[in-house]
Amino acid sequence: MRDNIVQTHTLSTPLVPAIGGILPARRLSVAPMLDWTDRHCRYFLRLLTRHSLLYTEMVTTGALLYGKGDYLAFNDHEHPLALQLGGSDPQALARCALMAQQRGYDEVNLNVGCPSDRVQNGQFGACLMAERQRVADCIDAMRAAVSIPVTVKTRIGIDDQDSYEFLCEFIQTVAERGGCDTFIIHARKAWLSGLSPKENREIPPLDYPRVYQLKRDFPALTLVINGGIKNLDEALVHLEQVDGVMIGREAYQNPGILALADSRIFDSADPFSHMAGIVQAMFPYIERELAQGTYLGHITRHMLGLFQGIPGARQWRRHLSENAHKPGAGIGVVEQALAKVSGRGLTADLAN
Repeated sequence: MRDNIVQTHTLSTPLVPAIGGILPARRLSVAPMLDWTDRHCRYFLRLLTRHSLLYTEMVTTGALLYGKGDYLAFNDHEHPLALQLGGSDPQALARCALMAQQRGYDEVNLNVGCPSDRVQNGQFGACLMAERQRVADCIDAMRAAVSIPVTVKTRIGIDDQDSYEFLCEFIQTVAERGGCDTFIIHARKAWLSGLSPKENREIPPLDYPRVYQLKRDFPALTLVINGGIKNLDEALVHLEQVDGVMIGREAYQNPGILALADSRIFDSADPFSHMAGIVQAMFPYIERELAQGTYLGHITRHMLGLFQGIPGARQWRRHLSENAHKPGAGIGVVEQALAKVSGRGLTADLAN
C-alpha cells in the first residue's frame, strides 16, 4: 500500500526545460534492451512509428572511453534517438554524454534501474538508488557538458528501501541538485540479490499507482511509466495519469503493436496501411547492410514477431530462423518467408 504522502513537492532549483524538440516523443518510447535494441532493431522499429522515442542498448562509460568498437553508430533514420549510459563516475559520464551529443544523439539517459550482478559490480545501475547524491552529481556533470536533455531511468525502490518516502527523496535530490527534469520509472522495485535480471522484470509486483502519485506530487517533472505494458490501449490509460509510456519487451516480441502508434498516440498518420509494406520497406536497408558484410540473421532476428496473430506467422518465423544465418543468405530468404504469410494478413488495413 502506498504510504500516506499527498503533498505536492516544490523544487528549490528551477529546472531547465528539455531542448532538442523531442519532448512530444516521450509520450511513447521503446525501452533500452540489452542485446535487442541495436541499430538494426531501431531502424526496423522506426519504420513502424515515426514519432516514438527509441533508445539504444545500455552502453557503459568504459566501453565508450576505452573500447575498440564504435558503440555510438546509428542511422540518421533512427531519430528521435536516445543513448542510455551505464556508469557512476560523473566526469566519465560527462565525457560520454559529450561524445553522444557530438555524434548527433537527441538525449542521454542514465541507467539507475538494471539489477544484474555485472552492473552492480561496476557500481552502477539500480544500486545507485541508494546513492542519490552521487546520481545528482552525475546528472549535474552531464548537463554541464551538453545541451541535449539528460534523463534518468530508475525503479520505484531497491531491496528493503522501497517506501514511497525513499522514492520521493531520490527523485527530489536528483531533480534539485542534479537538475534532472525527466524520469522514466519502472514501476517495480529491484532485488539486488536473489533474483536474476529476468526475474526482476517479472516477480516484484507492479505498482502503477505509486508512479501516478509521484506525478501528482512532482507536477513540474516529466514522468514516464515503464513495466508490463502490453499494448496501446494500456498506454492510453497510463497517459491519463503521466506524461509518457515506455514499452519494453512487448514492443520487441510483438512489434506490430507499434504500427498504429503514430495515429493513436501522436494524432499523426501511420507510416503504413498494411503489414507487407513494412517488410518491403526494409529491403533497401537489408541490401545495403549485406553489401557491407552484415549477416542477414543479425537484421531479421528483430523482425520475427512482426506477424504475431496472423495466419502464417509461425512459418514466417521458422523460415527466417532456419535460413537467415546460412552462408550467403540474401534478400530472397525474406521474400520467401513473406510468401508464407496469409495474403489477407499481409494486405489487410492495419486499422481493422
